[in-house]
Amino acid sequence: MPEFFALSIIILLFSVIVHEVMHGLIALKFGDHTAERAGRLTLNPLPHIDLFGTILLPGILILTGSPILFGWAKPVPVNPLNFSNLKRGEFFVSAAGILANFGLAIAAALIYHFLNALPQTFPAMIGVLLRFTVTINLVLGIFNLFPIPPLDGSRILMSQLPYKLARSYARVEPYGILILLILMMIPFGGTSIIQAILGFLVELFSSILRF
Repeated sequence: MPEFFALSIIILLFSVIVHEVMHGLIALKFGDHTAERAGRLTLNPLPHIDLFGTILLPGILILTGSPILFGWAKPVPVNPLNFSNLKRGEFFVSAAGILANFGLAIAAALIYHFLNALPQTFPAMIGVLLRFTVTINLVLGIFNLFPIPPLDGSRILMSQLPYKLARSYARVEPYGILILLILMMIPFGGTSIIQAILGFLVELFSSILRF
């Protein structure tokens, strides 16, 4: 349905923007004003749009009938050197986007279950969109947990490693996208290994939320 695809794009866009804004807000709490000065602490989509990740990729996935809709916003600029506490700042700033997506998934699940508990029925489209909100935010949150640079999970792990080990780990970052692409191409159970892990974890979290 065209209206579902249009609304799903809006939900995806909102979800990735909230993810990025939370990085900037927590960075601000730790003393870094970089995102604030760049005008990125806003839900206005225009400063956050990435041509490929926000527009082209979701459009291609829709046109090709992909069962998964995915995308990202332009990363919010953060300067860890401004943090009042470097290790704590890097940990909480990196975790903030993931927690924002999990929070949106939980909120959408609670609204869905609340509406289901009402004696009167609600429009089916609302239920479909709430379920999509849960799924897309679980996908975004779990995917970003993978400890592969430049994903947030790698920065969370790096913030907890000893200095020398963290520096060695950081050298992997230029090859992070290549590693992700390779993992997406390695077959596993009829899909790729990374899709299999992501699918398993999304199903696990969905079952916890009773979806």
